[in-house]
Amino acid sequence: MAGVTENLAAVRGEIETAAKSVNPDPAAVTLIAVSKTFDAEAIRPVLQAGQRVFGENRVQEAEGKWPQLREEFPDVELHLIGPLQTNKVKHALPLFDVIQTVDRPKLARMLADQMEKTGHRPDCYIQVNTGEEEQKAGIPPSEVDAFVALCRDELNLPVVGLMCIPPVDEQPSPHFALLSKMAERNGLKNLSMGMSADFQTAVMLGATHVRVGSAIFGKRDYP
Repeated sequence: MAGVTENLAAVRGEIETAAKSVNPDPAAVTLIAVSKTFDAEAIRPVLQAGQRVFGENRVQEAEGKWPQLREEFPDVELHLIGPLQTNKVKHALPLFDVIQTVDRPKLARMLADQMEKTGHRPDCYIQVNTGEEEQKAGIPPSEVDAFVALCRDELNLPVVGLMCIPPVDEQPSPHFALLSKMAERNGLKNLSMGMSADFQTAVMLGATHVRVGSAIFGKRDYP
């Protein structure tokens, strides 16, 4: 597993280098190690190397490995970075510290309802479909301001930022710049953008959180 820890150190170094060009405090950028599809034994060396913020795509998969890992490493911060079905909200709230994929009014209302019932209020990001791709989840850019107002003002969700996944066949920079402008306009400080192939660019365009998986853990068996 030495390769995984070396990969982690290399990614951290690249984040620091990119951050120094725009921010005097490189620690302002949080690395989210995306551990989807990897089991507890693959994740443990990364935890032992000091990484504490992780991202998972599926509620059920996360339920199968993170409760045990959290007994060993109780200071872990777990982000849901994949789509959340409304019937999984009850399971997601106690498991995740941050939900990055609030992408439609029905889900927002369900989250607000469960937070009211349970008192558990993980931070929320609104997912923006910056490329307006039909097959991809997320709020269209033209509707972001209204959706932020719905979530934050009407539903009282703890909205702390925006996230996006740019189209794979386009340069990511314009999408990152667009997300940054929308966040600033709505008074949101956090920007979750950038993955293994483009996290350096994201950092230089203001990302506060980058989601890096394969550059740390290696190739996955499936996306």
